[in-house]
Amino acid sequence: MNSTCAVVVTYNRLDMLRECVAALEKQTASCDILVIDNASTDGTNDWLSTLNNIINIRMPENTGGAGGFNKGMREAAERGYEYIWLMDDDTIPCADALEKLLEADGILKGNYGWLSCVPLWKDGKVCVINKQKVYASYFEDIQFLKHGLLRAVHATFVGLFVRRETVMKAGLPIKEFFIWGDDIEYTRRISVRMKLPCYVSGQSIVTHAMKENSGGNIAVDVPERLKRYNLAFRNENYLFRQEGLKGFCYYFAKCGKYIVLSLAKGKGQRLKRAGIVIKQFFAGLFFNPKIEYVKDGIK
Repeated sequence: MNSTCAVVVTYNRLDMLRECVAALEKQTASCDILVIDNASTDGTNDWLSTLNNIINIRMPENTGGAGGFNKGMREAAERGYEYIWLMDDDTIPCADALEKLLEADGILKGNYGWLSCVPLWKDGKVCVINKQKVYASYFEDIQFLKHGLLRAVHATFVGLFVRRETVMKAGLPIKEFFIWGDDIEYTRRISVRMKLPCYVSGQSIVTHAMKENSGGNIAVDVPERLKRYNLAFRNENYLFRQEGLKGFCYYFAKCGKYIVLSLAKGKGQRLKRAGIVIKQFFAGLFFNPKIEYVKDGIK
């Protein structure tokens, strides 16, 4: 058993999963691979069943990215892995990505909450939807900058690296989020609420092979994606309520911004777009999922 477990969540993207697994198998620092198959129907389970070196856990139904990472982190922690490395099935890590994360772990002497890889898109430019939020002060922990480490507030699950001991204290991602915001809530839970220093590891690179390099904006997104924003605004209500008045004021202002943008510049269905924001603002006030924790001990 290696010290690191790469947790990959997949759903009906077998071709991308193959690329992700191949990249993980080529890492200069070895890791075990645990795949959470969210009840795929495209032959993913059949392919995984032929691989002896993969821990394959098939979910009885699609639990979304949030449910998949909740299950994957629990399994990795319960199996006793010292480090857990999270990614979607369309994440392709460079060959030395894990090696650089482990080097950063050594430089920081384990004194951090999480590390985040640098997520690039297929053209080598930054992947917009995975931009980390870094500290406003350039001088925050500047002594680590020469090692490519930049203090950060939140990141996504596209190459997130966390120690088992942190997972035991922080708990698991909230599976009820299903999709959207589970990674931001989790990383802010550690950096903001637990006040642990967290970093972007600038020398650890992954490619997020999304179809398009774009962020989420309900005012201009295509109509077929609007349903997802119900979860986005509901989940963010919970997220920022946990950070007190300052956090909730930020969320309130964000909702106001997107209501105005939807009504003024929405690409069709303007009332529907604004209505989603308003509806989920109120629905989110009553959304109070509980954080799950991993019981101490190893399987």
